[in-house]
Amino acid sequence: MWVAKSERARAINHPLALHLYERQTAGGRRQPFTLEIRFGRVLTLSQYDEIKQGEKGAWVSITAYLVLSALKLGAGYMFVSGALVADGFNNLTDIIASAAVLIGLRISQKPPDKDHPYGHFRAETIAALMASFIMATVGIQVLISAVKSLFANEQQVPALTSAWIALFAALVMAGVYIYNRRLALRINNMALLAASKDNLSDALVSTGAAIGIIGAQFGLPWLDPVAALAVGFIICKTAWDIFYSSTHALTDGFDENELSTLRTTIAKTAGVKSIKDIKARVHGSHVLIDVIVQVDPALTLIESHRISDAIEQRMSRKHNIMSVHVHVEPDDVDICAETGAGHKH
Repeated sequence: MWVAKSERARAINHPLALHLYERQTAGGRRQPFTLEIRFGRVLTLSQYDEIKQGEKGAWVSITAYLVLSALKLGAGYMFVSGALVADGFNNLTDIIASAAVLIGLRISQKPPDKDHPYGHFRAETIAALMASFIMATVGIQVLISAVKSLFANEQQVPALTSAWIALFAALVMAGVYIYNRRLALRINNMALLAASKDNLSDALVSTGAAIGIIGAQFGLPWLDPVAALAVGFIICKTAWDIFYSSTHALTDGFDENELSTLRTTIAKTAGVKSIKDIKARVHGSHVLIDVIVQVDPALTLIESHRISDAIEQRMSRKHNIMSVHVHVEPDDVDICAETGAGHKH
């Protein structure tokens, strides 16, 4: 049973608006409930709630980095482990990256307004882009430090205890990676997925530090910088992947194979004779589609309107795409050229 419409919803006067309601549960409690209305039509019930869930992953990362950076720096200086100290400073920079992701998720939850009719979902992508820059910086620092250590004249042997601390940190970050990756895939969140890749890189960095420390105990001090080099390349590769996907989305790039799949779904809609043009772009974690379909010129306006509705429903059901702009034109090219027929929906 609907109970109340929020003040936040009443304050928004826009064709694309987020409406927050409260509904009464079976137990009599009031529960927040989200509806997005586009030109009077319900689009989705949960995408803003999903972004809110993504904040949990960012907070898990920040908490882990705060604890582990303090542990690594303290133990690194105590047990004379340069690798562990470097790993600790690496985690300090990761706190900034996780904070950027958190801010991006917060901004993306803002409802559409006059300046942002499509909402603020691209803040997620910008947060992922910032995370890639920070990861690349860390990766380059790891590579430079590893090269210097590899050609150093004297190398200190750290205490074995520092290796166990590094392994413990690697296990913790592996757990954080699994949690954030599963959450990111479940809610389809690009920023949190980028953060999870950063978590994995940190687990690899700690593993590399542990290998180097253990190797030094057996008279293989060169193993530390070699492992660090491998880890540095992995971090830089991960940063590049995130950078590429983020810039591709921000410049309205879209995967051709996925676009072909969407085109096939629309072409199979009853009443669609052909598809004149189709474009798609990514807005945060959501896909926006503009398509021009050609139909029987003898159809009435209402019948063409029903075909547009059918296309929107199929895209929502098959691909979870809630924003589809359909432009209808008559299939007969001669009629279209002569009369300028066709109408927008």
